Amino acid sequence: MEQIVHHAISRHTSVPNSTMTSAPAAPASTTDKLARLRAAMARERIDAFVLPSSDPHLSEYLPAHWRGRAWISGFTGSVGTFIATATFAGVWTDGRYWTQAEAELAGSGVQLMKIPSGASLLYIDWLAANLATGQTVAVDARVLGLSSARLLAEALAPRGVALRTDIDLLDQVWPERPALPPEPVFEHAAPYAVTSRAAKLDDTRAAMAALGAQHHFISTLDDIAWLFNLRGADVSFNPVFVAHALIGPGRSTLFVGAGKVGPDLAARLRADGVDLAPYAEAAPALAALAPGATLLIDPRRVTAGMRAAVAAGVTVIEAVNPTTLAKSRKLEAEVRQVRATMEQDGAALCEFFAWLEGQLADPARAPLTEAAIDGHITAARARRPGFVSPSFATIAGFNANGAIIHYRASEAACARIEGDGLLLIDSGGQYLGGTTDITRVVPVGTPSAAQRRDFTVVLAGVIALSRAQFPRGTRSPMLDAIARAPIWAAGADYGHGTGHGVGYFLNVHEGPQSISQSAAPEPHTAMEEGMITSIEPGIYRPGQWGIRIENLVLNRAAESTPFGHFLRFETLTLCPIDTRCLERSLLRADDIDWLNDYHASVRARLAPHVQGAAAAWLAQRTEAL
Repeated sequence: MEQIVHHAISRHTSVPNSTMTSAPAAPASTTDKLARLRAAMARERIDAFVLPSSDPHLSEYLPAHWRGRAWISGFTGSVGTFIATATFAGVWTDGRYWTQAEAELAGSGVQLMKIPSGASLLYIDWLAANLATGQTVAVDARVLGLSSARLLAEALAPRGVALRTDIDLLDQVWPERPALPPEPVFEHAAPYAVTSRAAKLDDTRAAMAALGAQHHFISTLDDIAWLFNLRGADVSFNPVFVAHALIGPGRSTLFVGAGKVGPDLAARLRADGVDLAPYAEAAPALAALAPGATLLIDPRRVTAGMRAAVAAGVTVIEAVNPTTLAKSRKLEAEVRQVRATMEQDGAALCEFFAWLEGQLADPARAPLTEAAIDGHITAARARRPGFVSPSFATIAGFNANGAIIHYRASEAACARIEGDGLLLIDSGGQYLGGTTDITRVVPVGTPSAAQRRDFTVVLAGVIALSRAQFPRGTRSPMLDAIARAPIWAAGADYGHGTGHGVGYFLNVHEGPQSISQSAAPEPHTAMEEGMITSIEPGIYRPGQWGIRIENLVLNRAAESTPFGHFLRFETLTLCPIDTRCLERSLLRADDIDWLNDYHASVRARLAPHVQGAAAAWLAQRTEAL
């Protein structure tokens, strides 16, 4: 089953709505699509159309059916908001995607609207400033977050601009729109699932009761997958499936596509008090709640369309989904699985890097390109037990391409890895026992003194945060400056967050914690024992090189003092950090001690899992400084 699931998650394409067998027409240009959209807007008397990068589950990565922003604009980054008027079209996105967006939008008639990191709602200010009284903005409430909808309404109402949320113009202008994904749902079973579905539902109901709620509606796919111990292949790289869930006092309902849950699994779900219903019946189920019922929803994790469906007379309680915090706090049995997974992932990386260095050292080899990296690193992981798929599209950028934070090489457009410089590789795997995410930078030829300085400064940031101790409950964004301090001291900075939560055979980006300068330090972002988070500072010099070093870390109890309970980080990722890129004189003695201790642990943990060239590479790259 692992091979089948690997194929479904990593290479999924949805089945189109059309069943015609005639030769397909030539793809429409962005100009043609915009003309089609503007004609539909004129028919519907819409002055501005807003298309977020979203679906009814507010997912970061979308099934093909909801990738409308990419289809109409040509910009394929995972974050961005598209707006069209009769005379303007633009995509709002942050600095991680500017270089990519400039290339993909060139000549399309769609402008890149640059926004600072963390200012994803800046498009609302643009709408308020550029529309006149009596005009109409349209956005599909089924894919618009409730919090965003409220901010949009508050901004437009004083301007006398109407907000229409009852229409999906994509259905009118996208004839080849893919259907909903049909892949089957499967069970995440013991020993990997360490808590039963029934126990998780009991805990969720206890949290609901504490908030005064009888019912709880969940739309976020990773929350649903975690709660029901189910996984799927509806979203590339993320083992989740398209569904909504309504938790009631005695039974729960899972709203999922027909045929996606097999009869044996359906029977086990029923035995645990979980009934199945068609995916489209989620909103009607909310409308059918009796007056006087109490319903818990998370306003940041449910759409405006679902909130509008709630029956009048139902008392709505707004709070963070209890599952969001619960799944972020990995249990000790889960942590043991993650540690074992990290050993397998690290061994795969030893095999890959041994191969890579052999290729780079062979003068008779065929030219090596960035595009070749993904296939080789995925093949190394696929030979490891429990591997299911990559956890995201591998980033392999040499020199200038390494400075493009979300760079994606292709056979048609990639650089040769030759000469002198730095190769940045950001990759990860989905395993039955955990999710991995790692970035390493390796030298090609002879790195320059400036490159070594940047690398060393970034490593100093990794080390500074990795050995931090902090009070339990510290708001995670507050930790961001610890990693940045050595980089700031060198007169540099980076335009992305320092760390994101990571799921347990779930999404590689998981909340509620976020070590980011642009995240608000709210109560639900507090660091708690058992959370797994990335540490990944960087330095990016456009047109020259990029450096990022990334490990995953686990929140562990450190000590209790009269000042409270303190946490520390345990580094989970096991892979050498290439010391050939270091400028040793820039590291303090305690930095070198940390690196030597880390490499000793990496060598001890990975040595039993590798042999031959991989074992030799491991021994060489973990030599003490």
